[in-house]
Amino acid sequence: MSPGHPFTTEKQDWARGWAALKKFAERELHARVPYGYKEGAYPLGQWVAEQRRAYGAGQMSGLRAARLEKLGMVWSLADERFQENLEAAKAYYEQHWTLCAPRSATMLDRSVGQWLSNLRRPGALEGHPEWKAALEAVDEDWNPQWPTEWQRHYAALRELVADEEGRTEVLPGFTVHGMDIGKWLARRRKPEVWEALTDGQRERLEQLGVVPLAPAPEEPAKPSTTPLSAFERGVAALAQYKAREGSVKVSRAHVERLEDGTEVKLGVFLSNSKSRRAKLSADKLQALADLGLEWAAA
Repeated sequence: MSPGHPFTTEKQDWARGWAALKKFAERELHARVPYGYKEGAYPLGQWVAEQRRAYGAGQMSGLRAARLEKLGMVWSLADERFQENLEAAKAYYEQHWTLCAPRSATMLDRSVGQWLSNLRRPGALEGHPEWKAALEAVDEDWNPQWPTEWQRHYAALRELVADEEGRTEVLPGFTVHGMDIGKWLARRRKPEVWEALTDGQRERLEQLGVVPLAPAPEEPAKPSTTPLSAFERGVAALAQYKAREGSVKVSRAHVERLEDGTEVKLGVFLSNSKSRRAKLSADKLQALADLGLEWAAA
């Protein structure tokens, strides 16, 4: 070999390393080579580490990168660990229909529950949009806006409804993965609990054919003693808020305390009322319009 052609030598060295990695990957069914590993006499582990360094520094051609990726090359050790944990998460999802695993959950000898819990922390996926996309591809509700425990029960209900081929008469005592789904569902269907759910939670339950129970018939008015309905409490809270603040613009998280000590989630009430406008009776819409809500008068 002529010493005057260093580029040719580099090309041949690279081809030799690639061939050694191909041999390793075909035998081991992966390309995760320990740093000190040699393929025969060839220092393959060091060569793979050098390829990672060159890739990370932007010094590798797209063609070489593509050839290595075909062999299963993982560019970062963090990505490698993520992929291994993702496989365990997929196995968990197949059994439980959700990635909202309890922290103690394990699968394929991995602490998949703790791993997922860590990834839900704010900022945990910064700089890794591909990780977020991979998790969403398994379960779009892997990091819901509501408690993970609620999502676990919902996923079990979904599994039960699928097993029962659409039957939604799930009575207390129906248990899935150790959770009494019938009891949980009965509570969610109570009108006051249903009202307090987010739009996304109600939407998911409705997709399974779940509807809230009809409110208990209200007794003839004894105004002084009859408890206010949830809607009347919402209107009373809005009237009180408007009198104090001079506005009906309420943040989603705002809670208004009435004179009798009752706390009304006013922001949630208004958001829910607006989203259910078509289902509200004319007198309810009028009560809201009278307080200055333009969408109720429209």
